[in-house]
Amino acid sequence: MSYEPISVFDIFKIGIGPSSSHTLGPWRAAQRFLETLSSRNILFEVAEIKVLLYGSLAKTGHGHGTDIAVQLGLSGDDPVTFDVNNIQSKIADIAAMKEIVLAGKHEVKFDSREDIEFLFTESLPYHPNALTFLVKLKNGDLIAETFYSIGGGFVIKEGEGSVSNADLQLTFPINTASDLLHWCRKTGLAIHEIVMENENTWRPEHETNEGILKIWQVMKECMYRGCHTEGVLPGGLSVRRRAASLNKKLLPGAVYKDFDSWVAAIQQGGNDFKYTLDWVSCFALAVNEENASFGRVVTAPTNGAAGVIPAVLQYFVTFCNGHKDESVIRFLLTAAEIGSIFKKGATISAAMGGCQAEIGVSSAMAAAALTEAMGGSQRQAMMAAEIAMEHHLGMTCDPIAGLVQVPCIERNTMGAIKAITASQLALQSTPDYAKVSLDAVIKTMWDTALDMNSKYKETADGGLAVNIPISLSEC
Repeated sequence: MSYEPISVFDIFKIGIGPSSSHTLGPWRAAQRFLETLSSRNILFEVAEIKVLLYGSLAKTGHGHGTDIAVQLGLSGDDPVTFDVNNIQSKIADIAAMKEIVLAGKHEVKFDSREDIEFLFTESLPYHPNALTFLVKLKNGDLIAETFYSIGGGFVIKEGEGSVSNADLQLTFPINTASDLLHWCRKTGLAIHEIVMENENTWRPEHETNEGILKIWQVMKECMYRGCHTEGVLPGGLSVRRRAASLNKKLLPGAVYKDFDSWVAAIQQGGNDFKYTLDWVSCFALAVNEENASFGRVVTAPTNGAAGVIPAVLQYFVTFCNGHKDESVIRFLLTAAEIGSIFKKGATISAAMGGCQAEIGVSSAMAAAALTEAMGGSQRQAMMAAEIAMEHHLGMTCDPIAGLVQVPCIERNTMGAIKAITASQLALQSTPDYAKVSLDAVIKTMWDTALDMNSKYKETADGGLAVNIPISLSEC
């Protein structure tokens, strides 16, 4: 296994839904292609541009908004800051004018119906999520670059290799769970402390803390919006939002004006099992309904699984007295390290591993983070991660109509609940007697991914995607 330093901000990225690999990744790939054009001083020499989408990007591209993301990326817009309320109007303007302004500077004739090609029957060998940018310059020269969106918003350009920051030397190099446990035992540090020491290689600790709290702020804003937005999700399946109605049902007559007063109102309802369970589901539903609506979310580690960690962290904050900033920071540091270990040892791409690579990984991340936050040992935290993934092994990715809606949104509620259950089991257990290690379950997940039929890997060619009769009104 090659050495791959991964930061907490590689795992948790602010972006726009509905998919980290099919929306955020292609968006970033388009931005990187613009960088190539600019660095070679040929941006203003572009006469024509085409985009080819391969494999899984082609098969579920419309449902995941891949074509939209590519156009916004080529326009020079950034997913962290672009106003999500302007997405449809921007795309409509490009379609009406039949022009795209590359990097916001250079106009080129462009018709997405002709210049973005969905190659449904073609795949490139390195990864199912591939896209190629083709440019013709005014002098007739041709430029082509191919990118792979490998999950969680990570993008690799063909020929550059898969390891980023390979020359960066972290204080505690970690590729496996065994590595992490080794450093914990040697130093006596908790998981989040090990991670923070590594983050200090990239930046001062106060900047890491500020960045993590910004990530948490985006998660909170997403939850709050989702719990107060009604209607039908876009895409043509006519899936009704449920988080807002559930929020109203759980808080009848409650008066509040912002996130903090909303949480205070929730806490007044007590913490019996059914009430708590409903809120965990509500938190997760809210995030992924926002994700399905091209809202601003945080990859955790992906967009399709973006609701699990916010839901479990909000459970910890609301019902377990975990509201202090330092508790939130520790939670997300621990979660990020578990996610990075899964990425290195297996995958966080549903197109490579099915939904076990998204909901399964996010559930494992949340389980470990909650366990450590609740006072569990390092070994108990890793045991919780193992338990959570063990019971997601083999989960298929079979989005109906290629939309990140059914079964994706409900799966986030299941992943959150499994994470809490796994944490409770680990906290009440002795890791000495565990039969399965975290590294063993990660290897098993990857073996399962390799054995899994491609139709169950985010292609909408199998599972629920072909067994549920649908009538799309606007896809």
